[in-house]
Amino acid sequence: MTDIADLIEPLVAFRRDIHAHPELAFSEHRTAGRIAEQLRLLGLEVHEGIGRTGVVGVLRNGSSARCIGLRADMDALPIDEQTNLPYASRNPGHFHGCGHDGHVAMLLGAAQHLARSRTFDGTVHFFFQPAEEGHGGAREMVREGLFDRFPCDRVFAVHNWPDLPAGTIATRPGPIMGAADKFEIRLEGRGGHAAIPQDTPDAILAAAALVQQLNGIVSRRVAPTASAVLSITQIHGGHTHNVIPEAVIISGTVRTFDPQIQDRIEASIRQMAAGVGLAGEVTATVTYDRYYPATINDAEAAQEALEAAATVGEARLAPDPAFTSEDFAFMLQACKGAYIWLGQAKPEGSAPLHNPHYDFNDDVLELGVRLHVALVERHLAAGK
Repeated sequence: MTDIADLIEPLVAFRRDIHAHPELAFSEHRTAGRIAEQLRLLGLEVHEGIGRTGVVGVLRNGSSARCIGLRADMDALPIDEQTNLPYASRNPGHFHGCGHDGHVAMLLGAAQHLARSRTFDGTVHFFFQPAEEGHGGAREMVREGLFDRFPCDRVFAVHNWPDLPAGTIATRPGPIMGAADKFEIRLEGRGGHAAIPQDTPDAILAAAALVQQLNGIVSRRVAPTASAVLSITQIHGGHTHNVIPEAVIISGTVRTFDPQIQDRIEASIRQMAAGVGLAGEVTATVTYDRYYPATINDAEAAQEALEAAATVGEARLAPDPAFTSEDFAFMLQACKGAYIWLGQAKPEGSAPLHNPHYDFNDDVLELGVRLHVALVERHLAAGK
């Protein structure tokens, strides 16, 4: 029987091919096609077009009714790659800057090994998910009946983590990734000559006052014992030096773990915008979008993941959640499970996620495959 170590060289080649041909949200046609092809070669039952471009492979063995789901995300980021690697992106403005190419390779490797070893009793569902980067591919798969068609006792997702050294695996019960909200505030006056400001409500002045107030929400309206982030990331307004613009747009993001804190911050943004609008004689319109909920691990599933991780690498209890977001949260709202970090930092250091110089560390591919296999073998142990 082929050992996992023997699978790694072709998996590296597959990963680098995916890296060279990145595809954005809901456009992962080549990627999904290559995945489906590989799963069929392994003899798995294959379902395509779930969540628009998602792929599910089903592997059954034995007689147990128990089942487990494993997820890998497939999409790339709208970034220009700057690695100068021989397998760098051939699609300008498309880049696997978050390691989803590595996640696909690890999950395929686990499917290859389990299809040959059959060291489990039950059903494994391999979920290859589109559109994780801000477009809610997991939500689309769940809406289309993912867990009705492919029921799971547990669902797990593994994500590479450059903040942890290679060889380490970490997770935690409860919150592990933040809820992601985005907001846009449009301040609208009339516009007019900059030399006659008394006749023109000043949207820029109102925007400046509002930015100052918004940056005080977390420090003054959220308890010091709670965790939250509010960042202003864009201000747009004006076209020339002698015109007070008609409108200014402010936008940004909010990250939280607690829905009550989330409610408090959204209400504060709306209150402050209305107050500044009234004081500055401009109209303030707030658009607030809670696009990803917090990623909340089930306590038993997190413990199960740590126990499986300890059999293949150095398992760590993550002390704190991260404020970055993850749409695997939608799967965890529908099924008990856990999100797991796989350390990938090299001794000399690694570029962070979403950085144009980032690359997935192929040295952790084998550990990632072994982790997926351990999760299956632990949950679907024969005779359990």
